[in-house]
Parts: sequence; C-alpha cells; structure tokens
Amino acid sequence: MAATVPDTTDIDGGVGLTALMVAAARAIETGRPDALARDEYAGHFVRAAPACAGWPIRPEEVPEGEADPLWGRLGRYFGLRTRVFDDHLLESAEAGIRQVVLLGAGLDTRAFRLPWPHDSAVFEIDQEPVLAFKQRTLDILGATPRVRRVPIAADLCLDTWQDALTAAGFDPARPTAWLAEGLFLYLPSAAERRVIAAVTAHSAAGSTFAYEVKRIAETAAVRNSPVYTAARERIGIDLLALFDPDPRPDSAADLTHHGWQTQTCTPFDHSHRLGRGPRPEPHDALAANRWTFAVHRP
Repeated sequence: MAATVPDTTDIDGGVGLTALMVAAARAIETGRPDALARDEYAGHFVRAAPACAGWPIRPEEVPEGEADPLWGRLGRYFGLRTRVFDDHLLESAEAGIRQVVLLGAGLDTRAFRLPWPHDSAVFEIDQEPVLAFKQRTLDILGATPRVRRVPIAADLCLDTWQDALTAAGFDPARPTAWLAEGLFLYLPSAAERRVIAAVTAHSAAGSTFAYEVKRIAETAAVRNSPVYTAARERIGIDLLALFDPDPRPDSAADLTHHGWQTQTCTPFDHSHRLGRGPRPEPHDALAANRWTFAVHRP
C-alpha cells in the first residue's frame, strides 16, 4: 500500500496525538516476528500526519528494542492490549453477536483487518477530526472494510452520541459487543459513569463489554517513570496531563449492580498467559491499568 499525505487538523494534538502514538506502536508490533497483533494500516496513519515525522513504525527503527521505555515497553503494551481486545471481540462474534460498537474508536481498523462473520456491523464513535483523518488515509489506500462499517462523529462526553448511534442503524434489541479501548483514561469521572449507564441501557441480554481503566492512584515515583518521561520529552505527549485527575468510579461494581457479570485483570495476567508482552517492574506506569470484561445477564 502506498499513500500520499492527506490534510490533517486536530489529529496532530491532544488526545488525537495519542491515537497516532498507538498507531505507531501497532505498526512496530506488526513487524515483530512474534507479533501479538498485526495492523497493516497503522504505519500509514503515522506517515500521513506531519506531527509524527521521524517516529518509528518498524522494529528495526527502535535501536533499544523492548528496553526502550516508549516504543519498546509502552509500545508492546499497546500490542498486547490490541491482541487481548481482538480476541475478546472475535469470541463475542463466535458466540453469535453481530453488532459491535467501538467507543472512542480512534484509528482502530478492526473493521478492515479482523475475520468478522459476513453479517456483522461495526459502529465507530469518535470526534469528527479523528474519523475524517482516518477516512482520508484509508481512502488514499483504497482500503475496503470486511463488514458493514458505520463511522459516527460524536462526543462521548455528551449524551447526544446515543441518539446518533441509533439513528445510524444500531439496534438495542440485539446483543452488542462494546469496546472502550483507551477511552476512560481521558474522560471525566462523571462522563465515564454516563457511558456505563448508556451502555447498560442499550444492551440486550448476552451483550459484552470490554474496557480499560486506571484504578490505582499513582505515586510520585511512578509519575516520574521512564514511560511517562519518554512520551513527554520525545514525542510531546504528556499523558499525565491528559489523564483525568478525578477519583475514578468503580465501573465494574456499577456494571455488576445492573446485571453484568464482570472479570477484571491486569495486563500482566495476559503477558504471562501469552508468553509475550511487558512484565511488572519497579515504579511501573502500567501497574495501575486494569482491563474489565463483562457479559450482560439482566
């Protein structure tokens, strides 16, 4: 695939820039011989954005390999997260779910790269500049989704996204696989609670929901860890400034209260299971991360 550079606006700053950071990590992961996940589109997003000039998109462009705190350790974390959530969504599809909603979809290309059942539909919700940049890049590549893909420009901090979703053809009477990958880290606490409530209200029995949060307050030593420092100093992304500082809600408990069966794990649980990915280390910027997987059984 060859691409020219499309116009770009807000994708180059703030949370939009984190989507490009994750895309770079996925591109690097794709080139590893032991790749946890593969995304052949990811590198094209990085090269299409001027803010990412000079960022690596192949393993050989990261001299320190997995020892590099940004493109090694944090990058491998994003590869692991992609793999685990890929597996979750495909397991939901195998269980008969044909409706998928990606909350805060960013530069996600699951509609293009995963082997979905032919009658599936993937709804992607995110801010308009992010979706527009993604669409322009994919159009230049001539990319075709494997299933019906429905991008929806909406702000998840506002309740209007629910109406936009149903207007786009989403059917709340059918089981849905919901995913919030890298979303709740940046939302205010109250917005996270509203999203959780909306997902419950629009989920038929048998729906699934996977999401990522940080549940543990991070110490000063963790906040000064090489992962955060490298992201800030080398690519201009101050993750700590982007993370919402409010105390986080116990969303797993809220889901349980509303009839969901939940299981919460650490990323390291999956590193151990798969034999690849980051392992715990002192003053770890990944130690507070939790992944929750839920099934709605009202």
